[in-house]
Amino acid sequence: MTLESQSRKELLTSESGQESLGKEAKLESENRRLTVSIRDAQNKIMLHSVYPVFQAIVVAIVTIVALLMLIRLILNYVDPNPFGAIGRFEYFLKKRTDRLVSPSANFLAGLGIDTRIAPLVTIFAFCVLGYFFLELLHRTFLTIDGIALSITEGNLVRLIGFSLYGFLGIYSLLIVMRVVFSWFMSWTNPFLRFLRRITDPILEPFRRIIPPVGFIDISPIVVLFLLWFLQITVAGVFLR
Repeated sequence: MTLESQSRKELLTSESGQESLGKEAKLESENRRLTVSIRDAQNKIMLHSVYPVFQAIVVAIVTIVALLMLIRLILNYVDPNPFGAIGRFEYFLKKRTDRLVSPSANFLAGLGIDTRIAPLVTIFAFCVLGYFFLELLHRTFLTIDGIALSITEGNLVRLIGFSLYGFLGIYSLLIVMRVVFSWFMSWTNPFLRFLRRITDPILEPFRRIIPPVGFIDISPIVVLFLLWFLQITVAGVFLR
């Protein structure tokens, strides 16, 4: 065997070995990526499996309420004969939906606006309520999945990080819900009283320090900014 042919054989053997090692490394990388994907999918069971069920239920409820409110709005302006079939249906519909429309009607009456458009305000209120409820569920399930993943990995730092991050996110959302719902709900409303009881411990100290701008209380904006900054800090320290 000549020196040239021997060198060519050694070169081919070396290239074959490198190619084999490259394939093994690539296969190992793919297996590792697949393992991580499976583990993440298993630990996101709340977000991927449970959340869509709640989402479908909330969307269905909001859709049904919106349809009933639109029918009631039309009947408010048609003003059918109360002794006819449509009139009897209108009476039945109003009797069943008065509890939903009353807060909006009282809100409009206080502003001197025609209460016949109260069903539109009710639709808006239910859409906003549905959005915030789904957002609250999404953040809650995301936090639960993150905590479950941290426990599975035995990572105490990430466990603390996900717990703090989720708490700050959910609390921020509750403050936003309180501000939005206070525009068209009475403070005697049980849900608004619940939000007030939860958020007052944080908002009240800032409200005493920060004066309102005109008639607008800006303390929730300051608190939300601080909570947002804390979330970024928690993510940077614990969830890197």
